[in-house]
Amino acid sequence: MTVTVKVLIPAKIAESSQTTQYTAAGVTAIIDKFTATNYSASAATISVNLVTVSDTAGNQNLIVKTKSLQASETYTFPELVGHVLAPSGFISTIAGTATAINIRASGREVT
Repeated sequence: MTVTVKVLIPAKIAESSQTTQYTAAGVTAIIDKFTATNYSASAATISVNLVTVSDTAGNQNLIVKTKSLQASETYTFPELVGHVLAPSGFISTIAGTATAINIRASGREVT
């Protein structure tokens, strides 16, 4: 068994449509850190799903729903830390505003 520390989602702007941000391609992934920063001047929201291979993003796998971040706020999502994605599982997000929130995630991949 090999464990590789990895940036799962490089820093990027979260889209305002449901978007797959990371897929555990052929590995088991463990989320160690997930950060979102609202860089806008107004409050903005983000939702995060952890989806299994045979499913699509929806209420059945919603982990954080419409988390509101105030202007310039950073949140580290303790709700996601330690969660495991089986091979082909994925992280999906949707932001309430297309140009307001930066996200980044780090973790470990196990092969």
